[in-house]
Amino acid sequence: MHRRTVLNVLATASVAALSLAALPTPALAAAPRLSGIDITGSSLGPDISLSYTNGKPASIKDFHGKLVLLFFGFTQCPDICPTALSRAVEIKRLLGADGQRLQVLFATVDPERDTAPLLDAYMKAFDPGFIAIRGDKAQTARTAKDFKIYYSKVASGSSYTMDHTAITYVFDDKGAIRLALRHEQTAEQCAADLRTLLQTKPTSNFLKGLFQ
Repeated sequence: MHRRTVLNVLATASVAALSLAALPTPALAAAPRLSGIDITGSSLGPDISLSYTNGKPASIKDFHGKLVLLFFGFTQCPDICPTALSRAVEIKRLLGADGQRLQVLFATVDPERDTAPLLDAYMKAFDPGFIAIRGDKAQTARTAKDFKIYYSKVASGSSYTMDHTAITYVFDDKGAIRLALRHEQTAEQCAADLRTLLQTKPTSNFLKGLFQ
């Protein structure tokens, strides 16, 4: 091939490459920036096998139109659970009017001690709108397994405490699981993530494999 022809071909290819590079990539442009872990499309759950404190079976579907924050813990938790629930209170405040579209669910991993009256009182100490859910030992184990939650009874003096996963799952207003909020995230970061969910449609994420 003539030298001038080769140069012309290379020049044309370079211009084409630069033109393509200048175009926005739809997938990347549409991807929301989140502080939490995007688990959109994950097979976690997809629902809970527990009940409300009045004995009625609980379901994520009961909260269609709201964002649901699901946290597993126990009422005698000395630090992790109170911190997570206090953060949820602040998240709700930071969301302003959208805070009314937020529902917090607290699933106990200690049904032996966490009776319905105790759970109701514990929720009211943080926010009257927060809801506790519980089950027997088998139902608790099943739900924890469905959501890949670890928990274990640990002897402590004459009694015991519970070790458990400190993560908050977020469902969007259509009932689809979307996010895993880490315990170290600030209320501001979490609120920003929730605002993003309220404004975007779900798209499957490759990180979902970590939670399947």
